[in-house]
Amino acid sequence: MGDDGKATRYSQVYEELRTLLLSGGYEPNTRLTEADLTSRFAVSRGTIRSVLVRLAQEGYVTSEVNRGVRTRSFTIDEAADILEARETLEAALAGKAAERATDVEVAGLRRTLEEMEQAQERGDQAAYSRGNRAFHQQVKAAAHQATLARTYDTLLYPLVMRQYRNISARHPRSGSLAEHRTILLAIMTRNPEAAAAAMRHHVGSARRALLLGQQHRRTPGVA
Repeated sequence: MGDDGKATRYSQVYEELRTLLLSGGYEPNTRLTEADLTSRFAVSRGTIRSVLVRLAQEGYVTSEVNRGVRTRSFTIDEAADILEARETLEAALAGKAAERATDVEVAGLRRTLEEMEQAQERGDQAAYSRGNRAFHQQVKAAAHQATLARTYDTLLYPLVMRQYRNISARHPRSGSLAEHRTILLAIMTRNPEAAAAAMRHHVGSARRALLLGQQHRRTPGVA
């Protein structure tokens, strides 16, 4: 395989493994061995090693002496900080989307919401989750704010959500669909303040549904 082929395969393995991590393909704090990954992706150990180095630099995995490479695990404080940052960033993106979304982008959001409504009616949780992810990505794109979008993309909130999700809770969460409708209405009516507030409420509600044990979170000034 030439240099171009190696680079292409490296990129493919990076994207595939990153997607696996974000989708919950591995439990938190799972050890990832070069031998297993080499077999799984049918590439050399050198390629896997390079991919793992990049994922560690980006925070998706940790690499420690005597512990090897492991999937990321978050403390309650780390998780809460990431989710609070997500609320701030997504609220800002929704506000910008209300100002800058094109008619085509608004139509795309409406179609996605309709698909989510249909998925909920037939009890298809997987389809609803896909629609939910698409909706948030569409809002981000419609904001046309590259700096906010780049910062948002560095957050590891999908990993946090999966680590602290309440598997016994109803999915989709009660109120989720109505919250998406409110966000869309604010964007459609070009009301940035309402869009930001609706998104902040929506993301905050999702955070509060997690098993974060906020009662144990640090208190400022207390060790």
